[in-house]
Amino acid sequence: MSGSHLSLVKLQGISMAYGRGAAAVRAIEEVSLEIARGEFIAVVGPSGCGKSSLMKLISGLHPPLAGSLTVEDRPVVGPLKSVGMAFQNSNLLPWRSALENVLLPLEIVAPFRRGFNRNKNAYSKKAEELLESVGLAGFTRKYPWELSGGMQQRASICRALIHEPEILMLDEPFGALDAFTREELWCTLRDLQAARKVTVMLVTHDLREAVFLADTVYVMSNRPGRILKRCGVNLPRPRDLEVTYTQPFQDIVHELRGLIGGKH
Repeated sequence: MSGSHLSLVKLQGISMAYGRGAAAVRAIEEVSLEIARGEFIAVVGPSGCGKSSLMKLISGLHPPLAGSLTVEDRPVVGPLKSVGMAFQNSNLLPWRSALENVLLPLEIVAPFRRGFNRNKNAYSKKAEELLESVGLAGFTRKYPWELSGGMQQRASICRALIHEPEILMLDEPFGALDAFTREELWCTLRDLQAARKVTVMLVTHDLREAVFLADTVYVMSNRPGRILKRCGVNLPRPRDLEVTYTQPFQDIVHELRGLIGGKH
């Protein structure tokens, strides 16, 4: 489901290590993949296989050891402004309301930062609309401690999207939530991505989550992480939760589970 045939992100023979010299630990080995504009990819694999390291690489937070990495045909040489990120822990600032938390990137990311005070009303309206779109109308003035875990994650994803990034990076965003809330948020994320056409990279341990949300699932090996398989998810969209009970869906999950060595 690529918005264009052009790759937004391209990794060719990428390796990455933590540390230097003889003590360096290889996290990723010879990884090649492409993400098309508007594509939703998921990366799955055993713990410690380099899923999060892959995200650090693409967002420019950690340099590669070898290989080439481009975003929009430009080499990545440092942190990218065109990336929004959300993690398992919502990381909302406790002294700021949901709305103020969502506005945070506009206060610190150039070019928004310069005109923040001048444009604050317009930015606040945009943030409120974004929060409303994920079901948080009426909660915009609440503080994180007044919100459930699921609501905090919704606000966190809004914060990652407010500056209209090209790529939304999600690292186990629903991992700490109960099963019911998690499935609710799958649907929220599905709708957000469909409406905004943002390119999404999701790192998850949950194979059902990966298959429900993604166009393409990449399976990584144990560390150092290599790509074992690229699996296209040919389930029609829009998908609703009923699809998770169908045989084609379960067949894909079963195949992925087998690739990860029967360990989930």
